[in-house]
Amino acid sequence: MTVPELVWVQEGTALFEQTLRGIDDAGLHAPSALPGWRRRHVVAHVASNADALVNLLDWARTGVETPMYSSPKQRAADIEAGAALPAGDLRAKLAAAHARLARELAAMPAAAWDAEVRTARGRTVPASEVAWMRTREVWVHAADLDAGTGLRDFPASVLRALAEDAVAAFSANPDAPRVTLIATDTADRWELGTPEEVRGELAEVTAYLLGRPGALEGPPLPAWL
Repeated sequence: MTVPELVWVQEGTALFEQTLRGIDDAGLHAPSALPGWRRRHVVAHVASNADALVNLLDWARTGVETPMYSSPKQRAADIEAGAALPAGDLRAKLAAAHARLARELAAMPAAAWDAEVRTARGRTVPASEVAWMRTREVWVHAADLDAGTGLRDFPASVLRALAEDAVAAFSANPDAPRVTLIATDTADRWELGTPEEVRGELAEVTAYLLGRPGALEGPPLPAWL
């Protein structure tokens, strides 16, 4: 387990919570940046994901198979149920889920990070991947709340890691367009196999890769996750 990723989880969680505190209870019903989801859906999803990742940590620690979700249907139902909660209950649900995950991350034995677990998408990964999985969730969904936090507020190290994650996924996807991405403010460059270039600041390039608002013009990409 790398220390930076654990720090990113803590910092991203703090950013998500800070952004949420800026939204009053009525504002939770406003649309998020994700099509079809209101802000309360984003909050419910982030809470449910924390509990799902606790399942993977339990699996790694005990050796007893504990999937993130029993099924995609159950995952969707949990999000809808959470989104339907009164605002105070939804905020409490998130706080409790964050606390549980923080405790589990802190208590993981060093050897357990190498244990193999399975993601909701069926990938077999070492448990150490859980920290990165949570990093993605809290940082990106803080921006998805559409409440004043954007990718420009992310440190370059997090933006770069998100961009590299998306590029790796698209490199293995034959349906992804072949494009070269150039971050004009940091000189980062990613090649997906074509002379066609998409240029912009690192935050803009990352938004394009993640399919988020504020993205640059370029060939349409498939879903990142």
